[in-house]
Amino acid sequence: MSISVNRTAPAVGAVVALTLALSACSTLTGVTSPAAARDRATDAKHHGHPVDCAKAKCVALTFDGGPSAPTPKLLDVLKRENVHATFFLQGKGHSAKYPQTIRRMAAEQHEIGNHTWSHQDLTKLDAKQIRAEIQPVQNDIEEATGKAPTLMRPPHGTTNDDVSKTLKHLGLSQILWSVTAKDFATTDTALIKRRVLEQTRRDGIILLHERYAGTIPAVPGIIKDLRRQGYTFVTVPQLMSPATPQPGQVYRP
Repeated sequence: MSISVNRTAPAVGAVVALTLALSACSTLTGVTSPAAARDRATDAKHHGHPVDCAKAKCVALTFDGGPSAPTPKLLDVLKRENVHATFFLQGKGHSAKYPQTIRRMAAEQHEIGNHTWSHQDLTKLDAKQIRAEIQPVQNDIEEATGKAPTLMRPPHGTTNDDVSKTLKHLGLSQILWSVTAKDFATTDTALIKRRVLEQTRRDGIILLHERYAGTIPAVPGIIKDLRRQGYTFVTVPQLMSPATPQPGQVYRP
């Protein structure tokens, strides 16, 4: 059995659906929250990040499925707001097509992860097929930035122990999420913003997709309102610091 986020459920039910899936999965082990990862690393040296999320009210803003033509507009917003995000990049039609955008992400200190070549359900693939989905994107990102990712996000949030074993060999940890606006299904910017604000809690990981028309216009308001509520925006590794995400491990708030 695998873990899968129900992407057809209402946005407010996504976390519940994921929790129920987790409780039912006897073959998925080692799911860890950012807070638990930090707690287990209390004796480790803090990695010099400007924010200590054990003390601050942190949240991570993440974007899947890029880079794409609108991504520079999002980068402009994030630069203006002084927010560092985590991008999980897709391969086919994206990572090889926009290397300059990937270089800009790295130069502006965003975290870059892997979202597979063609967005297939990894639990339906064997180890060789999983590697074929992962490695081309690793290569594209490393060629653009000089550094291969250590984070990935499984398509649809679907994973299991077999997937985790292969990803461990590839040196990648898996990052799921706690907040989804389901922006792939709406162009309503106000709705996207409202869904994010309703679901966000401390140590949350927000999932958005910048290539959908309603998303980038929602980001300034999301940042403004969450800051007003006392949140500090960090990358996923900063959220877990002083812990270091471990290959093969699944992380979810």
